[in-house]
Amino acid sequence: MGRSPRRLQPSRRPDLSDRFGIQAGTTGGAAYTPAVLPQPVVDLLFVAIGYLSGSLPMGVIVARLTGAPDPRTVGSGRTGGTNALRAMGVRRALGVGLLDIAKGGLPVAAALLAGSSPLGVALTGSAAVLGAWRSVFLGFHGGRGVATGIGAMLVIQPLAVLLAAPLFFGLIAVTRYVSLGSLVGALAAVVILIGFVWLGRNDTSHLWFGVLAGATVWLAHWDNIQRLVRGEERRFDFRSRGTD
Repeated sequence: MGRSPRRLQPSRRPDLSDRFGIQAGTTGGAAYTPAVLPQPVVDLLFVAIGYLSGSLPMGVIVARLTGAPDPRTVGSGRTGGTNALRAMGVRRALGVGLLDIAKGGLPVAAALLAGSSPLGVALTGSAAVLGAWRSVFLGFHGGRGVATGIGAMLVIQPLAVLLAAPLFFGLIAVTRYVSLGSLVGALAAVVILIGFVWLGRNDTSHLWFGVLAGATVWLAHWDNIQRLVRGEERRFDFRSRGTD
């Protein structure tokens, strides 16, 4: 009897893990983690990246690049969107706000794609908000961290931002206290995130982002809180918008 012909096995097409030595992660859907790096190292790396990203003083950078007044020279002396609006006008302030959102959202999105753990993702977002408040590039001065926190939350749970936004903008429009809208909006977003965790839509570790980032925003507004209690808080004048 002759030998039966040997069946040829179909060759497997090499994927990303074959080419680059990476393995699929478990968070955020299509995520990848370098196989050579332990999970805690990946998490710590992105926490550091989050802090450095959050520390970028976008208000100061935009002012220097465009020749506009430094936002630290007006109002509260902070670097965020409200002072940017006072110092630089609507268009530049809008750019500052979008950049502040991006410096919170991008490192969190990168952590997800790199396969960081849910806790690592939460701490990356928290570190970005901390950097926005205490920037290493400005002698640990900075903004209030609100826009940066929005950017991080947009990645962690975008519906929390969507649901809290009417309260945020509504309070500012009615009272003209930007600080009050920011404080209540941040608290509402945290409460909503807790609800999503309870419903199983977010990992329990994401609560750390809510607690840490929310506490940072409130601490950054401590002087505003004191003025609100005393009835001395500055109302935002929508007619005073600098120059474009």
